[in-house]
Amino acid sequence: MNALAPLRIVPFRFLLAGRTINSLGNAIAPVALAFAVLDLTGSPRDLGLVVGARVLVNVLFLLFGGALADRLPKHLLMVGASIAAAVTQAAVAALVLSGTATVALLIALSAVNGMVSALALPASSSIVPQLVPADLRQQANALSRLLFNGAFIVGAPIGGVLVAGVGPGWGIAVDAAAFALSAIAFALLRLPPRADEKAERTSIFTELRTGWTEFRSRTWLWVVVAGFGVINACISGGLNVLGPVVADDTVGRKAWGFVLAAQTAGMLLGAILALRIRLSRLLFFGVACMALEILPMVTLGVVPHLGLLLGAAFLAGVGVEQFGVAWETTIQEHVPADKLARVYSYDMVGSFVAIPIGQVAAGPIAEAVGIEPTLVGTAALIGLAVIGMVSSRDVRNLRHRLPTSAKAADPTMEESTP
Repeated sequence: MNALAPLRIVPFRFLLAGRTINSLGNAIAPVALAFAVLDLTGSPRDLGLVVGARVLVNVLFLLFGGALADRLPKHLLMVGASIAAAVTQAAVAALVLSGTATVALLIALSAVNGMVSALALPASSSIVPQLVPADLRQQANALSRLLFNGAFIVGAPIGGVLVAGVGPGWGIAVDAAAFALSAIAFALLRLPPRADEKAERTSIFTELRTGWTEFRSRTWLWVVVAGFGVINACISGGLNVLGPVVADDTVGRKAWGFVLAAQTAGMLLGAILALRIRLSRLLFFGVACMALEILPMVTLGVVPHLGLLLGAAFLAGVGVEQFGVAWETTIQEHVPADKLARVYSYDMVGSFVAIPIGQVAAGPIAEAVGIEPTLVGTAALIGLAVIGMVSSRDVRNLRHRLPTSAKAADPTMEESTP
């Protein structure tokens, strides 16, 4: 099968364009924001509060965003959210550049940014089945993540260079401009009519209960979401909060941008591999690959040498991408399209709810027991979470519905079952 076949679909190309532009800006923004807060107060605790506020509010509004995405045109939600995000990031950039930023203001603007993102994120994640036929979705998901990661490879080093050269405010300004451009791309996206478009709508709360029923009825779904609650808390606290602190004392700010880029380079290779992988137990393979996330945590805590950090981050990126493509494809394959955004929203809430906890807790824990024990502890928790997920029979045995061409090429492949 042609790995680039989804690119023949014009609306999918506009979707890729908008997501890629967003990714470029968002690769720069976390580096810039982290060092903006550290320049302001020098406190890992304050950095955790700023980044944690965005994720906390994001989680609170995700379910509402999922319900809206199953009721309204998804691309219009994405346009509105991109415009609102451009405004909030422009305000952050203006505060930082003018020297008037305070931790309280940054927390408030991060929270607003998290809210508008929550209203569009389920729409962005669930829109692919409306654009791409079932037999091309693994390739479409891999291409989407390939360009997403390619933008991050370019963006993260630019973020480090901007922070070191002209200051973090300009990095955040670039993110604001990227959101404005992505809004244009999403506005050009035209969706085919949905089969249920004229169906009578119930209340949002009724639709949320329907989404919850779909979510909890699939053991593989909630087991993986629970495991990723732990993993995301560890990564957000260890890599996003303590990582810049360790970098400031060891490899330097500019080098930290290249470490983040190395992880994204691994994700880029992982997406290329995912374009060609044909496995009947795709989810099990993706979950098992998440064990590679242990490497950067241990390296950052024990031996924060630049070469080792680059290698560990690269391998972790390869593993993350195997899971990412497997997860997107599996959900789109096994969840009805008219309930997909709501199921995605429960997935996101369950996976993301621990992120602000990890971000806020990382600083105080590191101050109490030390940075090295904290990072080694996060590595151990990631390992336990992966073991817990692969211990589930439903995760191990769930079958990927291989395209007919793939099964014809290899008759030994097992027929998939739901």
